[in-house]
Amino acid sequence: MARLSGLQRDVLSLYRKCLREVRNKPVRFTPAETGYRTEFQKHRSVNKKDFSAVEYLLRKGHRQLEMYASPGIRNIR
Repeated sequence: MARLSGLQRDVLSLYRKCLREVRNKPVRFTPAETGYRTEFQKHRSVNKKDFSAVEYLLRKGHRQLEMYASPGIRNIR
């Protein structure tokens, strides 16, 4: 298995946190999982050596996850 860079590990960690958060939401509101996947796939073409873009997307993802993790949010689109 190839070794992952620090940023790659951070991206995978964020993805796993997103999937875990989906499990905390009610079952009928879980199309959020496909929303997370879509968001990650949309940015899949970002060059892994474009550190500023990857770091920006990581910060954006963490902010969105924090917002979606609040108890008042039930439906994530």
